Amino acid sequence: MRLNRRAILEALPLAAAVAASLALSANAQGMPPLGPGWHLERGVDQPSYAMAAVASPDLDIDLAVVSCEQGPDRRGLQLSLFQSRPGPLAPYGAGDLKDDPAIDLVIDGVHYPAWLLFADDHVVVADSADGAIPLLSDALVAALEDGHRLELRFDLVREPPGQPAAFDASAAVDLHAGTALAAVRRCAESADRPVETAEGGH
Repeated sequence: MRLNRRAILEALPLAAAVAASLALSANAQGMPPLGPGWHLERGVDQPSYAMAAVASPDLDIDLAVVSCEQGPDRRGLQLSLFQSRPGPLAPYGAGDLKDDPAIDLVIDGVHYPAWLLFADDHVVVADSADGAIPLLSDALVAALEDGHRLELRFDLVREPPGQPAAFDASAAVDLHAGTALAAVRRCAESADRPVETAEGGH
């Protein structure tokens, strides 16, 4: 299966949308920003999402959300990155954007291949899928759960003719390894079926 990396996702994942709405509303009201690490959904017995602050010198991304989402045959976790303003994800002052951009995830120095899919105000990062629903593989979830620092490297801008592909933007998340993602992972526990995973690197 090939996922169109700049395709517009038709539906915003519900759990991720709620988390982003709450966080962005809090920022607008002048509440303190999120501290290091993942922050669980509050006021529920079984959290369906966790969110973390994103730092980037190049991109308008300020929030990462790992949410429990329902695919055709199983539940899984999905990683969404949210912008504070509408518009395409692009480095500040960028030129023409690629139709097929790329992303490289680096967790504590280890590289993980992934897909990048676009929506109006967020992007989804995944390395597996249940049908047409992009999800995170168990291996990547475990790395996010146990890791301390996530670096996201993006190749978004079209290079001049003759030049090789190159990363042109980056972002980082302080994972602050803890128990938050384990709590969200329990939401996704169900009978699994073989799913396709991302292969290769940039």
